[in-house]
Amino acid sequence: MILICDDDLTVRTSLTLVLKRAGYEVAIASTQQEAVDFVRRNTPELILMDMNYSNTTTGEEGLELLAKVRIFCPDVPVILITAWGSINLAVQGIRAGAFDFITKPWNNLVLLNSIQTAIQLNKESNNEKVVEPGSGCGSNSKRQPESENSFQPFRNNKIIGKSPLLLQVLNTVSRIAHTNAPVLITGESGTGKELVAEAIHENSNRNKNPFIKVNLGGIAQSLFESEMFGHKKGAFTDAHHDRTGRFELANKGTIFLDEIGELDQVCQVKLLRVLQDQTFEALGDSKPRQTDTRIISATNKNLAEMVAKGTFREDLFYRINLITIRMPALRERIEDIPLLVEYFAKKQTGLNNLPEIKISSEAIGFLKKLPYPGNIRELKNLVDRTILVSGKSEITDRDFKEQYTELPLNAEIRNNSVSSLEQVEKEMILKAIRLYGSNHSKIATALGLTRQTLYRRLEKYDIKIEN
Repeated sequence: MILICDDDLTVRTSLTLVLKRAGYEVAIASTQQEAVDFVRRNTPELILMDMNYSNTTTGEEGLELLAKVRIFCPDVPVILITAWGSINLAVQGIRAGAFDFITKPWNNLVLLNSIQTAIQLNKESNNEKVVEPGSGCGSNSKRQPESENSFQPFRNNKIIGKSPLLLQVLNTVSRIAHTNAPVLITGESGTGKELVAEAIHENSNRNKNPFIKVNLGGIAQSLFESEMFGHKKGAFTDAHHDRTGRFELANKGTIFLDEIGELDQVCQVKLLRVLQDQTFEALGDSKPRQTDTRIISATNKNLAEMVAKGTFREDLFYRINLITIRMPALRERIEDIPLLVEYFAKKQTGLNNLPEIKISSEAIGFLKKLPYPGNIRELKNLVDRTILVSGKSEITDRDFKEQYTELPLNAEIRNNSVSSLEQVEKEMILKAIRLYGSNHSKIATALGLTRQTLYRRLEKYDIKIEN
């Protein structure tokens, strides 16, 4: 049963029709007291609550009702309904424990997806709580122990490891993949955030449809709308033909928004709009288009800190991180290094038609001691490079030591808190040049750059490499 709390008869009627057509049983509360009385006696699956009561312009009554309902129903998901101009109320409601929010006029598909997701996730987290019939939301309940076999193997076989932290990530993925919940994947660069996003998609009901990857850090503000929403021919000077945007390409599937922390404030607003009601307009076209797309985002930044500093919108932050998955750094899952090395070695020898490679135990011991600021990507780079350069059938710790280069910053750069990223980057390039002389390939590899990118950096900083 879904409880609708709203003092507007038109809203109550519309929501009732939508929910009943979707197969839900509905209960109505037109006042705060009716809502509180209901949750004292009954246990709804979900509560739809309006934040904008007709007799107040502040929204305080909506927040007050949410607080009362949370006292009696701490485990029942609440979805807030608010006007677009009052999203700040919804944000306050999310802070107070609401599950999600939608804006008026709502999109029925978005509303039903949010309801379905909330109910599914609540059942998962509660693990079939035992509640006596008629005892209301405030009754005591017993949580059943989680199944030790809750993790199911994925079709995605690129995620290698069995450390507790990784298995915890995969267990979360196995529980939320089948929902439509937006997911935020956090973690340092090179930890495998994109692979986890792929695993979520591949184990969802959307796996027959597109998985569209977007690097938001690589899209200029002026191109954002064209890239994400598409454009019509003639929409601007260089629009010589129609272009399909990423959200339209991802319809019925999943869109992966990588480096979402790089978005500027203007693009954040535009993204929030389409995430809010799943509709958008292509440039040069006034006709709204609808997309049924699951959102998975990733970042190596601390978005909560960015919200506090005012560089990332709080409403967008709550919109994208209904579920947060933190990817552990490689230094937190050292026990996975032997499996990763074996996987990378087999893949590299297979790609280059090389004989089987043996990695000595001393070599594994050396690899386990490295700091890995570049995480799994850095480990893969080191294994691949060592195999190709050594040409041996057995790789020892000496072989890895010859190929491994740590690039520490000098004391002046390390201790200068106001050094710019460009200063740090230039210092690292100069350090690599001092180590490798005029060997452009080794310099680029040590820095994790392609030769073309290295040449651009050398030109940018006016650095000359003498042959």
